[in-house]
Amino acid sequence: MKVEVNLKAFEEAVQKITEKYMIPGTSVAITQDGEIFYHKGFGFRNVNDSLPITEDTVFGIGSITKSFSCVAIMQLQEAGKLNVLDSVIKYLPEFKVKNEEALKHITIHHFMTHSSGLPPMSSLSYAMKKSMDFDPSVKNYPGLNIDLEDREPIDTYEQLMQFIAEQDFELLGAPGTHFSYSNDAYALLGTIIERISGKSYEQYVYDHILIPCGMENSFFMIEEYGEYENITTCYAEDRSEGTKRIVAAPIWWDAPSMRAAGFLKSTTRDMLMYAEIFRNAGVVNGKRILSEESVKEMVKPHIQAQPGRFYGYGLMITPDYFGTTLVEHGGGLKAISAQLSILPEKGVSGVVLTNLAGVPAARVMQLAFNAYGGRAVDASHLSFEKYDIAEERLEQYQGEYQSNEGMKVSIKINNGKPVLLSQNIEIPITFVKENIFIANVNDSIEIAEILVNDNSEPYGISYHFRQFPKVAIKQST
Repeated sequence: MKVEVNLKAFEEAVQKITEKYMIPGTSVAITQDGEIFYHKGFGFRNVNDSLPITEDTVFGIGSITKSFSCVAIMQLQEAGKLNVLDSVIKYLPEFKVKNEEALKHITIHHFMTHSSGLPPMSSLSYAMKKSMDFDPSVKNYPGLNIDLEDREPIDTYEQLMQFIAEQDFELLGAPGTHFSYSNDAYALLGTIIERISGKSYEQYVYDHILIPCGMENSFFMIEEYGEYENITTCYAEDRSEGTKRIVAAPIWWDAPSMRAAGFLKSTTRDMLMYAEIFRNAGVVNGKRILSEESVKEMVKPHIQAQPGRFYGYGLMITPDYFGTTLVEHGGGLKAISAQLSILPEKGVSGVVLTNLAGVPAARVMQLAFNAYGGRAVDASHLSFEKYDIAEERLEQYQGEYQSNEGMKVSIKINNGKPVLLSQNIEIPITFVKENIFIANVNDSIEIAEILVNDNSEPYGISYHFRQFPKVAIKQST
């Protein structure tokens, strides 16, 4: 009854988000104890032809793919073929960073938890270069600030490791001490899976995860779908004429060297079957995919990613989400905003898949879980008290912060109040501690931390789960 009471408010809220962000199509579903009890397609998989969205419509899932990579690693550990505490150079002797001593201590576990010390890099863009060069809509992808003209594509794992070795960077800290989201680390997990299993990464995932789980409509390459027609059209935002338009942009981006980091395609039905691994202690449709112990390791809060939020293995963990544990991961890429969320203690799983980048899939999932839980549709498990930060401290935080991955933000003071400038949009921010602030970005709360050295001098920012440096100072306006 709780779902019925909140269902109308939920669907009205999702419709508002759909209209605000001009999302062509969204698929939302929730399961209880493995059974789908709610599914709705908002909008269309193809707007021009008014083609509906079903539980079997194919979308990209982006970085939710990372959890599949960790399932594969844990399976190989169960088979005695590796240990997550093994040094990565045991399997990747070509992997190099400047700090040779620290390199010896970087383990598979550090790759899985984004704690190897690798900073954000531009390699993902170069790995997608062939797709992007072929795609006239590439100019519309939000936040892409990488010049792709200056080097060849990164098509192989060996080229990726060579690229990393050529970069002039310091590790963010000793392995295991700093969380910073790393697509490179996850791409290299794919390399380890290949070398240990003797199969391509993609074939290993098909043979040991997708097929045993019964995920019949999940593939890495769009060409593998053959005659299957229930596939979303890709869409992109176009502002070339001065106003925002959503246009069909049918080219799917690919990155052969980075598939382990985020290039699986799937459906709502398939993803909810996959979620059973974490909801049902490793068993899907009566088949054991992972041991119960391996599942526990994957959903263990290994390292803090944000205050109150941790990273396990390929999954984000919130230990206190309205009094229960939330296990989740999002995904974003061209024509992809996706969210997979599981409340294992409640026996509940949910998935949101969309066909447009940069829209709040995670917020839609939160609304759905609120509806399920009988809460107000806009309820939040987060609560903050405003911190009165000293003006002189705020002055020190001003400036531009930029990562080699292409992300750039600035902190400014406008009319005496701090704002975050991101993608030419000014977002009011509220400090909740001296070095931690919150911002409402795309209808979701983003928590950011100003990074300071031993002398309390700001040197960088942890934002959107990445650490990147302060590169310029700006004056008040």
